[in-house]
Amino acid sequence: MKLKVWFAETRPQFLLLSVVLAFLGNAVAWNDGYFHLGHALLAFLGLLFCHIGVNVLNDYFDYRSGIDLKTRRTPFSGGSGILPAAQMTPRQVFWLGMGSFLLAVPIGVYFVIVVGWALLPLLLVAALCTLLYTPLLTRMGWPEWAPGAGMGFLPVLGTYFIQTAAYTFPAVIAAIPSGILVHNLLLLNEFPDIPADREAGRRTLPITIGKNGAWLIYSALTIVVYIWIVGWVIAGAMPVFSLIALLTLPFAIKAIRSGRNYDDMSQLVPAMANNIMVVLLTQLLLGVGYILAGVF
Repeated sequence: MKLKVWFAETRPQFLLLSVVLAFLGNAVAWNDGYFHLGHALLAFLGLLFCHIGVNVLNDYFDYRSGIDLKTRRTPFSGGSGILPAAQMTPRQVFWLGMGSFLLAVPIGVYFVIVVGWALLPLLLVAALCTLLYTPLLTRMGWPEWAPGAGMGFLPVLGTYFIQTAAYTFPAVIAAIPSGILVHNLLLLNEFPDIPADREAGRRTLPITIGKNGAWLIYSALTIVVYIWIVGWVIAGAMPVFSLIALLTLPFAIKAIRSGRNYDDMSQLVPAMANNIMVVLLTQLLLGVGYILAGVF
């Protein structure tokens, strides 16, 4: 078995999300006067292991359900394609995913002991959101909130706690855009999978309320992210340099406009690409804003 196949199964192109989540959480903590390089690197490693586990186990469960054999694969959705191509066995993929999660466990235990027990509930909720998403939560009508929480809001807040040993209202304010953005990342990427998801018994938002309703929610939440940042800057809970994140607004507008043509793959795929730019760059620039606020 070639190592590059195992590496490809982790879907490395999507792991940039972990980088920006960790960066944002640490940037907010640094702005508040707290930063420990060793803890930052170790926390990122734990988050990366969890993200790999999510990607790999999603592939496993999608293959076992038959979705990966029927879905319309795009550069941003539809799985890695490794299991349908028989480049790895389901057993190998399952244990790669579980092994990644298990590698994150001692890191979480370390931080709970060293930083504080208040981190434990956050870790447990995040683990449940990510582990139960594909096998259970996708059948419950609105599953997108779970990755939004487990791979968006909670990692940023958890990274902040690891640096500061505290949860603060401004940190919660800073983490909420990440939850919305990751929610929307999953939401828009589900559109090409609707026929296969429906056949497998899933009830994602585009299936539950229809494509147009899901697009309206996606559009509204995307706009809310920018209103959220501007509003809390005016209220004084976010630094004025956070407004640098508004530079991604043109990508958001393109994603919303192209996403409106959700039945046209020549329009939907560019919408998905622009949405990924919004998700990654908005959080990156938000983190840069907090660092600039600390410098100036």
